[in-house]
Amino acid sequence: MKSLRILAATAAVIGLAACNSSPKTPPPSSSSGKSASLRSMEQVAIAAHKCWFASKDPAFKKYQMANELNNFGGTPRFLLVPAKQYGARPLLVVQAQGNSSQVQVFGPLMSEALGARIGSDINRWRTGDSSCGAAA
Repeated sequence: MKSLRILAATAAVIGLAACNSSPKTPPPSSSSGKSASLRSMEQVAIAAHKCWFASKDPAFKKYQMANELNNFGGTPRFLLVPAKQYGARPLLVVQAQGNSSQVQVFGPLMSEALGARIGSDINRWRTGDSSCGAAA
């Protein structure tokens, strides 16, 4: 009888041990629920705001930033439009699509003298360097 109890207790312990799940692995650090494109665009938009607008850079005085990072189309972006004309046609579009951290930059401003600076600023910011660089 005693051996039957020991056998039953052993079976119960083994059964409980089998139910124990393996230790939970922590989620990857990038699992913030944000796509690669959104993470990349947030980084670029923060630097653009800081360097072009918050710093009162004279080269960007004629423009204002229209932030569309959380749009419903899945294309996080920001636009530069003429100052005091928020609904005007964008002069610059900076966007990323899907699960790519590749940033696209286009619009009429890119063919003006300021275009080279915009391109180098965006390229620097998308790699994680948030420095403002030299003014135009």
